[in-house]
Amino acid sequence: MYFFKTPGFLELLYPQALWHGDREKKKIYLTFDDGPVPGVTDYILEVLSELDVKATFFCVGENIKKNPDIFKRIVQEKHGIGNHTFNHLNGWAVRDEDYLRNIRLCDDMIRQYTGEDQIKLFRPPYGKIRRKIIKRIRYEYKIIMWDVLSYDFSPDITAEKSLYKSSKHTRNGSIIIFHDNNKTFKKLKLIISQYILYFKNKNYEFCNIEDMYMQK
Repeated sequence: MYFFKTPGFLELLYPQALWHGDREKKKIYLTFDDGPVPGVTDYILEVLSELDVKATFFCVGENIKKNPDIFKRIVQEKHGIGNHTFNHLNGWAVRDEDYLRNIRLCDDMIRQYTGEDQIKLFRPPYGKIRRKIIKRIRYEYKIIMWDVLSYDFSPDITAEKSLYKSSKHTRNGSIIIFHDNNKTFKKLKLIISQYILYFKNKNYEFCNIEDMYMQK
């Protein structure tokens, strides 16, 4: 079963996390997980620049280390930045201390290029994180989940279905996930521009998640 729209019970399980923005405002929070990856992230940045929209990139520390110039471009073009662990760890499959250490390693890598005044955003890979870990990091990091999942990574979901379902479930304040990795690239090229243009034509604004906190 594919949950393009996040089930409400998950929000109840993790009430400390942010699942969506203000439902009264025509804003969408476009997010990309797993990069930066050569070719893929570059392509996304070109599309975002051409269409004049902002997004938030939840980056893997190891990929930042391998591709610093791409990461610097994300920062320079004023997109949001988030921590996605250093090695893309499954929070249900490793020891708590190892997971926390991996978050810190990614944070150290991010700070090399963003400085210390950046709002700390964190998204757990696969959406898997123990609640006791949330309790330990929630005062330092804003934990960002989502209410729309594109399934761009799934070989069972066509680009057409991904675009249709993602568009159908997006509404005011939605946080939607796409992925900037090699596995999703072919599908992303068919989806991302169409998704953005569809909602721009409906007068939606695309914002990075940091803006949500800056306005408070």
